[in-house]
Amino acid sequence: MKTRSLEIGVGLFILAGLLALLLLALRVSGLNVGAAQDTYRVYAYFDNAAGLSARARVTMAGVTIGRVVAVDLDHESFMGRATLELDSRLDYLPVDSTASILTAGLLGEKYIGLSVGGDDEVLRDGGVIRDTQSSLVLEDLIGKFLLNAVNRPEQ
Repeated sequence: MKTRSLEIGVGLFILAGLLALLLLALRVSGLNVGAAQDTYRVYAYFDNAAGLSARARVTMAGVTIGRVVAVDLDHESFMGRATLELDSRLDYLPVDSTASILTAGLLGEKYIGLSVGGDDEVLRDGGVIRDTQSSLVLEDLIGKFLLNAVNRPEQ
């Protein structure tokens, strides 16, 4: 009987570990198990959206307030267009709010950071954030640095 209860305890412990691993995988991937929240869509246009992908976080003051649904090319302006789904509880964002593509940590995960503007008019479903700051591309920075070092006259 003692062996049977020990086996049941080990089995429950392994089951709890597998459930914890599953929840961790869902949290890291950005998927939600619960009911879908009410959201509204906003578009942001960037000169360079390098590294930004669907399911990236949208944050404000370090708090996640939404997700990037899609990143595609706008065929009229030839700019990168990010489609953002924001929590409907934040339906009071001013039209002149700014969106920046930022990098999190050493691994270089890209996400969008929003900064609040001061306009009285607010973004609605289908609205556009016009003031954006594009992604910082490390290769471009290295190229500019090397080109500057090569063009510098010798002394």
